[in-house]
Amino acid sequence: MRIGIVCPYAFDVPGGVQFHVRDLAEALIRQGHHVSVLAPADEEMDLPDYFTVVPGAIPVRYNGSVARLTFGPRVAARVRRWLDEGEFDLIHLHEPITPSLSVLALWATTTPVVVTCHTALVRSRALQIAYPLVRPSLEKIDARIAVSEDARRTVIEHLGGDAVVIPNGVYVDGFASAEPDERWTGTPDAPTIAFLGRLDEPRKGLPVLTAAIPTIIERFPGARFLVAGRGDAGRDAAIEALGDLAGSVEFLGSITDEEKASLLSSADLYVAPQTGARASGSSSSRR
Repeated sequence: MRIGIVCPYAFDVPGGVQFHVRDLAEALIRQGHHVSVLAPADEEMDLPDYFTVVPGAIPVRYNGSVARLTFGPRVAARVRRWLDEGEFDLIHLHEPITPSLSVLALWATTTPVVVTCHTALVRSRALQIAYPLVRPSLEKIDARIAVSEDARRTVIEHLGGDAVVIPNGVYVDGFASAEPDERWTGTPDAPTIAFLGRLDEPRKGLPVLTAAIPTIIERFPGARFLVAGRGDAGRDAAIEALGDLAGSVEFLGSITDEEKASLLSSADLYVAPQTGARASGSSSSRR
């Protein structure tokens, strides 16, 4: 089967949806399908051959985050060309009403369509604006997937109809076989506590961890905190809030897939104090 997958979010800044798309594509390829992924990205990015990239994504505040999206007449023309050249049997759109490539593909395609919705929202001005634009095309959708019950409720409330809940898959082998790194391995007197997430997005929970660190250190004076993720503003705010305790936190910056697995294998405790606005439970393969 020839399958076209559309990701609305740019691969320049990694995120859970992007890597769900990548992993799904590779799983389908291993099953013998021909797969092409259309996604925003810099043309010089090192992506697999099955990607078709659309440059020119711009940052847009969306659902408590900053998403890099692309839209406009030129982009629409590239989407139509990708659809024509692909001769797909099935189109799989992710986040079908996020104003980016998925909306443009939904407008243009005459091929059977499956959509996966990752986002959980109670109210969304962006969705209210986008809905009239995509409403005429919603009848093209043949099957809806939601990655969580919260995402399913968003589908019902904002898209109409229902969705089958299929949680994101996780490749566990790489984590199960990961070797601990002595840099991140704790001891009974100095346990290590790991955090993964974008540091400048409060919903990821770094401020929650920062507020808890004084209490943790009071009980475990040798505790060491390993914080991985991008976001200079979030890092600086955490350092300022911690004051003299900032020396107990090591900011690792962005880490690779292999380093992420090793970090989780090494730490004594992983904390994920997300505060909401997450539907999928998916985690970025590279923070």
